[in-house]
Amino acid sequence: MTRRYAVKEIFRTLQGEGGLCGTPMVFVRFSGCNLWSGREEDRAIARCTFCDTDFIGGERLTASAIADRVAALDGPRMVCFTGGEPALQLDRALLEAARGRGYRVAIETNGTVALDGLRPLLDRVCVSPKTPDLAVTAGDELKLVYRGQPPDEIRRFEALDFRSFFLQPEAGPRYQAMLDGALAFLTRQSRWRLSLQTHKLVGLP
Repeated sequence: MTRRYAVKEIFRTLQGEGGLCGTPMVFVRFSGCNLWSGREEDRAIARCTFCDTDFIGGERLTASAIADRVAALDGPRMVCFTGGEPALQLDRALLEAARGRGYRVAIETNGTVALDGLRPLLDRVCVSPKTPDLAVTAGDELKLVYRGQPPDEIRRFEALDFRSFFLQPEAGPRYQAMLDGALAFLTRQSRWRLSLQTHKLVGLP
């Protein structure tokens, strides 16, 4: 039976965060996550309580159907698989379908699900930790949401094998306080860089 993936949405935009901020790309957002159901009534018991992404519902699509929809957007030649948690569904068949149509591929993951044999097919790996327990400890960038963590808790991630480290203030009602705290940390060191959700600032999806 042909595998079908639960996909929330597929859209073209500019990357709004991290090291590729401003880069045109297509996003494939998977439904489902292993840290939160996505329902507000479950937020208090979630392993991640601060996620601001809607990843409930969507369609069931084959790898070829996803690749066709990406190609139909007729835009940038890079596709980013995100979620939810994309590593729950992403596999070689889907990556090969995207690469076969001439796309470079990236993943934005919470890092709790091992990528196993997928790494050679990924051009870029971004891990945004939501818990201390990571199965993915190497990649291109680590993007940590700042929620008021003490400096030592932030710096412990520096032992991991990432090329770049980004600190991004938590969105929501505490945003200004989190931005101020992130800036206070960032201006006193040289390893971490600031990441902002610039797509939201300019009104992009």
